[in-house]
Amino acid sequence: MAKQDRRTLTPFQQRWHNIIFEADTPAGRLFDIILLAAILLSVIVVMMESVASMQQRYERLFTLLEWAFTIVFTLEYLFRVWCSYRPKAYITSFYGLIDLLCILPTYVEFIFGGAHFLLTIRILRLMRIFRIFKLVPFLNESKQLALALEHSRRKIAVFLFFILLLTVVLGSLMYVIESAHNSGFTSIPVSVYWAVVTLTTVGYGDIAPVTPLGQAFSALIMIMGYAIIAVPTGIVTVEMSRLKDKEDVDLRVCPHCMREGHDANADYCKFCGSKL
Repeated sequence: MAKQDRRTLTPFQQRWHNIIFEADTPAGRLFDIILLAAILLSVIVVMMESVASMQQRYERLFTLLEWAFTIVFTLEYLFRVWCSYRPKAYITSFYGLIDLLCILPTYVEFIFGGAHFLLTIRILRLMRIFRIFKLVPFLNESKQLALALEHSRRKIAVFLFFILLLTVVLGSLMYVIESAHNSGFTSIPVSVYWAVVTLTTVGYGDIAPVTPLGQAFSALIMIMGYAIIAVPTGIVTVEMSRLKDKEDVDLRVCPHCMREGHDANADYCKFCGSKL
Protein backbone atom coordinates (compact mmCIF):
# COMPACT_ATOMS: atom_id res chain seq x y z
CA MET A 1 0.00 0.00 0.00
CA ALA A 2 2.80 2.40 0.89
CA LYS A 3 4.44 1.92 -2.50
CA GLN A 4 1.38 3.07 -4.43
CA ASP A 5 2.16 6.74 -3.80
CA ARG A 6 5.50 6.42 -5.60
CA ARG A 7 5.14 8.32 -8.85
CA THR A 8 6.74 7.59 -12.21
CA LEU A 9 9.38 10.06 -13.34
CA THR A 10 10.20 11.03 -16.88
CA PRO A 11 13.73 10.24 -18.13
CA PHE A 12 14.60 13.91 -17.66
CA GLN A 13 13.39 13.83 -14.04
CA GLN A 14 15.21 10.55 -13.39
CA ARG A 15 18.45 12.06 -14.66
CA TRP A 16 18.12 15.05 -12.36
CA HIS A 17 17.08 12.80 -9.49
CA ASN A 18 20.41 10.99 -9.81
CA ILE A 19 22.30 14.29 -9.95
CA ILE A 20 20.53 15.94 -7.01
CA PHE A 21 20.02 13.04 -4.64
CA GLU A 22 23.08 10.93 -5.37
CA ALA A 23 26.72 11.81 -4.71
CA ASP A 24 28.25 8.73 -6.36
CA THR A 25 28.33 10.26 -9.85
CA PRO A 26 30.66 13.05 -11.00
CA ALA A 27 27.66 15.23 -11.87
CA GLY A 28 26.06 14.61 -8.49
CA ARG A 29 29.27 15.39 -6.64
CA LEU A 30 29.79 18.60 -8.64
CA PHE A 31 26.20 19.68 -7.94
CA ASP A 32 26.61 19.18 -4.20
CA ILE A 33 29.98 20.95 -4.11
CA ILE A 34 28.51 24.00 -5.87
CA LEU A 35 25.53 23.90 -3.52
CA LEU A 36 27.76 23.70 -0.45
CA ALA A 37 29.82 26.65 -1.67
CA ALA A 38 26.63 28.71 -2.08
CA ILE A 39 25.43 27.70 1.39
CA LEU A 40 28.75 28.64 2.97
CA LEU A 41 28.81 32.00 1.19
CA SER A 42 25.24 32.77 2.28
CA VAL A 43 26.10 32.01 5.90
CA ILE A 44 29.17 34.26 5.69
CA VAL A 45 27.02 37.07 4.27
CA VAL A 46 24.57 36.81 7.19
CA MET A 47 27.42 36.76 9.70
CA MET A 48 29.09 39.79 8.13
CA GLU A 49 25.77 41.64 8.09
CA SER A 50 25.57 41.28 11.87
CA VAL A 51 28.62 43.57 12.14
CA ALA A 52 27.14 47.07 12.55
CA SER A 53 29.82 48.93 10.61
CA MET A 54 29.60 46.56 7.62
CA GLN A 55 25.81 46.51 7.71
CA GLN A 56 25.65 50.29 7.45
CA ARG A 57 28.20 50.42 4.66
CA TYR A 58 27.02 47.49 2.51
CA GLU A 59 23.33 47.26 3.45
CA ARG A 60 22.08 47.28 -0.13
CA LEU A 61 24.65 44.69 -1.24
CA PHE A 62 23.78 42.40 1.67
CA THR A 63 20.08 42.66 0.82
CA LEU A 64 20.66 41.82 -2.85
CA LEU A 65 22.89 38.88 -2.00
CA GLU A 66 20.43 37.55 0.56
CA TRP A 67 17.55 37.59 -1.89
CA ALA A 68 19.75 36.05 -4.60
CA PHE A 69 20.71 33.16 -2.31
CA THR A 70 17.12 32.72 -1.16
CA ILE A 71 15.80 32.55 -4.72
CA VAL A 72 18.48 30.02 -5.69
CA PHE A 73 17.76 27.84 -2.66
CA THR A 74 14.02 28.11 -3.23
CA LEU A 75 14.39 26.93 -6.81
CA GLU A 76 16.68 24.13 -5.65
CA TYR A 77 14.12 23.03 -3.03
CA LEU A 78 11.27 23.06 -5.56
CA PHE A 79 13.45 21.15 -8.03
CA ARG A 80 14.16 18.48 -5.41
CA VAL A 81 10.42 18.09 -4.82
CA TRP A 82 9.74 17.98 -8.56
CA CYS A 83 12.25 15.21 -9.35
CA SER A 84 11.59 13.09 -6.26
CA TYR A 85 9.85 9.73 -6.55
CA ARG A 86 7.92 10.52 -3.38
CA PRO A 87 7.76 14.31 -2.80
CA LYS A 88 5.98 13.93 0.54
CA ALA A 89 8.73 11.63 1.85
CA TYR A 90 11.39 14.16 0.87
CA ILE A 91 9.50 17.12 2.34
CA THR A 92 9.10 15.37 5.70
CA SER A 93 12.64 13.90 5.74
CA PHE A 94 15.46 15.39 7.83
CA TYR A 95 17.19 17.07 4.89
CA GLY A 96 13.86 18.14 3.44
CA LEU A 97 12.92 19.97 6.64
CA ILE A 98 16.37 21.56 6.86
CA ASP A 99 16.14 22.69 3.24
CA LEU A 100 12.76 24.28 3.93
CA LEU A 101 13.93 25.99 7.12
CA CYS A 102 16.83 27.49 5.19
CA ILE A 103 14.57 29.51 2.90
CA LEU A 104 11.64 30.38 5.18
CA PRO A 105 13.37 33.04 7.36
CA THR A 106 13.85 35.43 4.43
CA TYR A 107 10.16 35.33 3.55
CA VAL A 108 9.15 35.56 7.22
CA GLU A 109 11.47 38.55 7.61
CA PHE A 110 9.96 40.19 4.52
CA ILE A 111 6.37 39.72 5.75
CA PHE A 112 6.64 39.98 9.52
CA GLY A 113 10.22 41.03 10.32
CA GLY A 114 12.50 39.82 13.09
CA ALA A 115 13.67 36.50 11.60
CA HIS A 116 16.62 37.61 9.48
CA PHE A 117 19.51 36.18 11.45
CA LEU A 118 17.82 32.79 11.68
CA LEU A 119 19.26 32.32 8.20
CA THR A 120 22.44 31.05 9.83
CA ILE A 121 20.54 27.75 10.17
CA ARG A 122 21.70 27.17 6.61
CA ILE A 123 25.00 25.97 7.99
CA LEU A 124 23.20 22.74 8.95
CA ARG A 125 23.05 21.92 5.27
CA LEU A 126 26.83 21.61 5.29
CA MET A 127 26.18 18.16 6.75
CA ARG A 128 25.91 17.08 3.12
CA ILE A 129 29.69 17.23 2.98
CA PHE A 130 29.69 13.66 4.35
CA ARG A 131 27.92 12.54 1.19
CA ILE A 132 30.01 14.56 -1.21
CA PHE A 133 33.46 13.39 -0.24
CA LYS A 134 32.24 9.86 0.60
CA LEU A 135 33.66 9.87 4.09
CA VAL A 136 32.32 6.37 4.70
CA PRO A 137 34.45 5.75 7.82
CA PHE A 138 32.87 8.82 9.38
CA LEU A 139 29.42 7.59 8.36
CA ASN A 140 30.11 4.21 9.97
CA GLU A 141 31.31 5.83 13.19
CA SER A 142 28.33 8.19 13.30
CA LYS A 143 26.04 5.20 12.76
CA GLN A 144 27.63 3.39 15.70
CA LEU A 145 27.36 6.47 17.90
CA ALA A 146 23.71 7.01 16.96
CA LEU A 147 22.88 3.40 17.80
CA ALA A 148 24.74 3.65 21.11
CA LEU A 149 22.84 6.80 22.05
CA GLU A 150 19.54 5.19 21.07
CA HIS A 151 20.26 2.11 23.20
CA SER A 152 21.39 4.31 26.12
CA ARG A 153 18.46 6.73 26.10
CA ARG A 154 16.63 5.15 29.04
CA LYS A 155 19.71 5.00 31.22
CA ILE A 156 20.61 8.57 30.33
CA ALA A 157 17.03 9.70 31.06
CA VAL A 158 17.20 8.07 34.51
CA PHE A 159 20.59 9.69 35.09
CA LEU A 160 19.29 13.14 34.16
CA PHE A 161 16.26 12.68 36.42
CA PHE A 162 18.59 11.75 39.27
CA ILE A 163 20.70 14.87 38.60
CA LEU A 164 17.55 16.99 38.64
CA LEU A 165 16.58 15.65 42.05
CA LEU A 166 20.14 16.05 43.30
CA THR A 167 20.34 19.70 42.29
CA VAL A 168 17.04 20.42 44.05
CA VAL A 169 18.32 18.80 47.25
CA LEU A 170 21.73 20.48 47.09
CA GLY A 171 20.22 23.85 46.29
CA SER A 172 17.77 23.58 49.16
CA LEU A 173 20.53 22.65 51.60
CA MET A 174 22.67 25.57 50.45
CA TYR A 175 19.70 27.90 50.88
CA VAL A 176 19.33 26.73 54.49
CA ILE A 177 23.06 27.26 55.11
CA GLU A 178 23.55 30.60 53.35
CA SER A 179 20.20 32.44 53.27
CA ALA A 180 20.74 34.14 56.65
CA HIS A 181 24.29 35.27 55.82
CA ASN A 182 24.36 35.76 52.04
CA SER A 183 22.14 38.09 50.02
CA GLY A 184 22.82 36.04 46.87
CA PHE A 185 20.85 33.00 48.01
CA THR A 186 17.49 34.77 48.04
CA SER A 187 15.29 31.74 47.35
CA ILE A 188 15.39 28.01 46.75
CA PRO A 189 15.07 28.38 42.94
CA VAL A 190 18.08 30.73 42.95
CA SER A 191 19.97 28.24 45.10
CA VAL A 192 19.05 25.41 42.73
CA TYR A 193 20.42 27.52 39.86
CA TRP A 194 23.66 27.88 41.81
CA ALA A 195 23.74 24.13 42.42
CA VAL A 196 23.35 23.42 38.68
CA VAL A 197 26.16 25.84 37.81
CA THR A 198 28.43 24.40 40.49
CA LEU A 199 27.64 20.72 39.89
CA THR A 200 28.37 21.08 36.17
CA THR A 201 31.70 22.77 37.07
CA VAL A 202 30.77 25.87 35.04
CA GLY A 203 31.09 28.28 37.96
CA TYR A 204 29.86 31.68 36.78
CA GLY A 205 30.79 33.25 40.10
CA ASP A 206 27.73 35.49 40.28
CA ILE A 207 26.66 33.75 43.51
CA ALA A 208 29.18 32.38 46.02
CA PRO A 209 28.90 31.08 49.60
CA VAL A 210 30.49 33.17 52.36
CA THR A 211 30.16 30.94 55.43
CA PRO A 212 32.78 28.26 56.19
CA LEU A 213 30.13 25.55 56.12
CA GLY A 214 28.75 26.80 52.81
CA GLN A 215 32.21 26.94 51.26
CA ALA A 216 33.01 23.41 52.41
CA PHE A 217 29.67 22.20 51.08
CA SER A 218 30.29 23.90 47.71
CA ALA A 219 33.73 22.26 47.48
CA LEU A 220 32.09 18.87 47.98
CA ILE A 221 29.59 19.65 45.21
CA MET A 222 32.41 20.60 42.82
CA ILE A 223 34.17 17.29 43.45
CA MET A 224 30.88 15.46 42.90
CA GLY A 225 30.52 17.31 39.62
CA TYR A 226 33.74 15.88 38.21
CA ALA A 227 32.63 12.38 39.16
CA ILE A 228 29.16 12.82 37.68
CA ILE A 229 30.47 14.04 34.31
CA ALA A 230 31.98 10.59 33.67
CA VAL A 231 28.69 8.73 34.13
CA PRO A 232 26.94 9.45 30.78
CA THR A 233 30.23 8.96 28.96
CA GLY A 234 30.58 5.51 30.52
CA ILE A 235 27.00 4.59 29.64
CA VAL A 236 27.47 5.41 25.96
CA THR A 237 30.93 3.80 25.83
CA VAL A 238 29.58 0.51 27.19
CA GLU A 239 26.81 0.49 24.60
CA MET A 240 29.28 1.22 21.80
CA SER A 241 31.46 -1.68 22.89
CA ARG A 242 28.44 -3.98 22.65
CA LEU A 243 27.65 -3.06 19.08
CA LYS A 244 29.02 -5.61 16.66
CA ASP A 245 27.50 -4.34 13.42
CA LYS A 246 30.34 -2.71 11.53
CA GLU A 247 28.98 -3.17 8.02
CA ASP A 248 29.98 -0.47 5.59
CA VAL A 249 27.33 1.96 4.43
CA ASP A 250 27.08 3.65 1.08
CA LEU A 251 25.59 6.91 -0.09
CA ARG A 252 22.56 5.71 -2.03
CA VAL A 253 19.20 7.33 -1.33
CA CYS A 254 16.17 5.07 -1.30
CA PRO A 255 13.77 6.37 -3.97
CA HIS A 256 10.80 5.27 -1.87
CA CYS A 257 11.50 6.49 1.71
CA MET A 258 14.33 8.93 0.88
CA ARG A 259 16.57 7.53 3.62
CA GLU A 260 20.33 6.97 3.48
CA GLY A 261 22.78 4.76 5.37
CA HIS A 262 22.30 1.46 3.55
CA ASP A 263 24.78 -1.40 3.66
CA ALA A 264 27.26 -1.39 0.80
CA ASN A 265 26.09 -4.78 -0.53
CA ALA A 266 22.36 -4.14 -0.09
CA ASP A 267 19.99 -4.48 -3.04
CA TYR A 268 16.93 -3.41 -1.06
CA CYS A 269 16.30 -0.63 1.42
CA LYS A 270 16.61 -1.87 4.99
CA PHE A 271 14.05 0.68 6.17
CA CYS A 272 11.14 0.13 3.77
CA GLY A 273 12.15 -2.89 1.66
CA SER A 274 12.10 -1.09 -1.70
CA LYS A 275 14.67 -1.94 -4.36
CA LEU A 276 17.62 0.44 -4.38
